[in-house]
Amino acid sequence: MSTYALVPGADGRAWYWHLVVPELRRRGHDVVAVDLPADASAGLAEHADAVVRAIGDEAEARAGLVLVAQSLAGFFAPLVCARVPLDQLILVNAMVPAPGETAGEWWAATGQAEARAAFAAQQGRDPEAPFDLLTDFFHDVPADVTAEALSQGEAGPSEALFAEPWPLREWPDVPTRFLQGREDRFFPLAFQRRVVGERLGVPVEDMPGGHLLALSRPVELAELLCREAPPPRSPTHRA
Repeated sequence: MSTYALVPGADGRAWYWHLVVPELRRRGHDVVAVDLPADASAGLAEHADAVVRAIGDEAEARAGLVLVAQSLAGFFAPLVCARVPLDQLILVNAMVPAPGETAGEWWAATGQAEARAAFAAQQGRDPEAPFDLLTDFFHDVPADVTAEALSQGEAGPSEALFAEPWPLREWPDVPTRFLQGREDRFFPLAFQRRVVGERLGVPVEDMPGGHLLALSRPVELAELLCREAPPPRSPTHRA
């Protein structure tokens, strides 16, 4: 048995994982789904604090503690690694920061906009179309799940989270896996293979689905989270 601590991305709500939680428990694992701060001033440290609090004081007693970070959580999940005894860090469709880089700078530094446009053109969509929540994020999420997500009102990350430089000098010495949806329109697979290869030097494990895998492919995602992957290794941070 392992304990999975599930961290959402920019939306910040533990609800994002509500379909994955029962799948992991059905497989015999303990699960902690994290709600992130709604405070507009909350930065990287405050988000890491929220994850540590959710895991709890009994972290050392938890079996096989695995931290799973979606999208924007790739910026603050590594800060947790020095504070709790993790067995593994799994990034899902995530942003991989470079030392000193802010989440606001990440987009231009990695060429995300160009990669998104190129993938749209490849699929026959308008490469110049502005970001659209339904088109870019919910295109493969079931209609009832999409309606439930949108009914909860607006949520989003704080401005502080995008303004603070990533404080670590290198990626933490924790075995790291990277899972990526093949149909992610926001962070396309080819783009992620390049960024992850340059910045972490770990393989990208791809699966069907778009950016919101926990909502569109919860069973497949749970299976991949639990699967014995090629031995996860501590990454070589190349940034």
